Amino acid sequence: MIYLLCLLLALPFSHRTAPEVFRVKVETTAGNFIIETHRDWSPHGADRFYSLVRSKYYDDSRFFRVVPGRWVQFGISGDPAIAQQQRHITISDDTLKQHNTPGYVAFSNTGPNTRSTQVYINLGDNSARNDVEAGFSPFGKVVEGMDVVEKLFGGYGEHSGGGMRAGHQDEMFEGGNLDREFPKLDKLIRATIVRAK
Repeated sequence: MIYLLCLLLALPFSHRTAPEVFRVKVETTAGNFIIETHRDWSPHGADRFYSLVRSKYYDDSRFFRVVPGRWVQFGISGDPAIAQQQRHITISDDTLKQHNTPGYVAFSNTGPNTRSTQVYINLGDNSARNDVEAGFSPFGKVVEGMDVVEKLFGGYGEHSGGGMRAGHQDEMFEGGNLDREFPKLDKLIRATIVRAK
């Protein structure tokens, strides 16, 4: 019975090959922005992002790590059961083809081949820090609404979830969005695939 339940939970998240270029509209409490994804930049990253967006994994979640001038991070589902189910599904690293400069989007990780669901958007030039690891290979770029990304609430900084490597995220995986503890976090209302121009 438990095996069947796990199998059913995993079905919507099955691997899908992404189009060569696609756009994702991200609707938030601060406004909307568009991420354009290029599969040739990071094939595993683009495919994983495509599958997660199509399955609505990111809908009703929070931008839990916003450090002005550095990055915005999201990617822990607001539904603890779904977040836990996806937490340890990882993808292989991709060769770095783009740099971690403002607007570029990549998966967070805890080491080689550990990219899972969490994504960050570079607010500043993080190439010196992140370009040294293949796991931080950008798969997309914000092409519309970067002003929205830059105004997401950053008052909690590292204290409302921190990065994956900090090891302070268990509470979010177990309790969902933590709206009571961090009520000012901006919400990711929904992410949807839209036509590339």
